[in-house]
Amino acid sequence: MREASEDAFKCLHHALLVLDDEPLIALDRATGTGFALRMSGLGDNFPLHTLLADVLIGGGHLPGRAPSAEEAAVCRDQPGQVHTTGSFNLVAPTGAWLWNEGAPADIPVVDGARLLVLEPPPCQRSRPAGRFFPHMTGDLVLERLLAPKRPGGCSPGA
Repeated sequence: MREASEDAFKCLHHALLVLDDEPLIALDRATGTGFALRMSGLGDNFPLHTLLADVLIGGGHLPGRAPSAEEAAVCRDQPGQVHTTGSFNLVAPTGAWLWNEGAPADIPVVDGARLLVLEPPPCQRSRPAGRFFPHMTGDLVLERLLAPKRPGGCSPGA
């Protein structure tokens, strides 16, 4: 009976973890570049992963494989699910992996924003692109680039 009741509340649990209008700082370890983003309506890390690749790689800010328009659309507002290949390994500032099966609410908050480190994926894996809540619109918007620190600890223009 316990397993049945846990399944009954799985959707409620995930719904309570959905973040709306939440600031996210993504730091690309390879380039040292930071990105200030804002996420809304994402119930798990699968669409976050795909939308990060769409915004950052598809937007020409990072090298790599950008998801197709269809892959990104099913993570935002289109019905359905397609398979995509992951472009990053999502990592907490502590070095702990943030699994795709987790939720954006698992990303630690540092100085008022969720802080995420992007690393190269350890292997090429196909995974579903889509939304946990198909009727909930999700989005990830790039607000600004954060310049990498120069050697010596000074930012450009400082």
